Amino acid sequence: MHDRTYYLTTLDAWQRSAPRFASSHFAHADPGTGASSPPETIIIVAFVEADEGVHNALAADPDWESLPHPLSNKPVSARVAAALAAHGVPTGANTFDVVESISRTHPILRYRIF
Repeated sequence: MHDRTYYLTTLDAWQRSAPRFASSHFAHADPGTGASSPPETIIIVAFVEADEGVHNALAADPDWESLPHPLSNKPVSARVAAALAAHGVPTGANTFDVVESISRTHPILRYRIF
């Protein structure tokens, strides 16, 4: 069975792991963030559909930060909010707010219940 999760990661990390996903889409985050990252690092928010084993592996990988479930009221980390500020994501936003903001320019990332 496949599950869907949103992550903040790098384009390089996504490219290394993408062959293991059933489906995945991403949006570029604010390039002005990532002061602790190398200057060529491209930060993205990724929507990943994969089996539980893949999600467990991503959770253990320091290059991948999972966002809380979109229907929970838990706020995303300050790092996620800062990286996505260019998409209109405020501090204290939850994952549903994040994906609604991102979906204005990347509609395929909108949260859907199937």
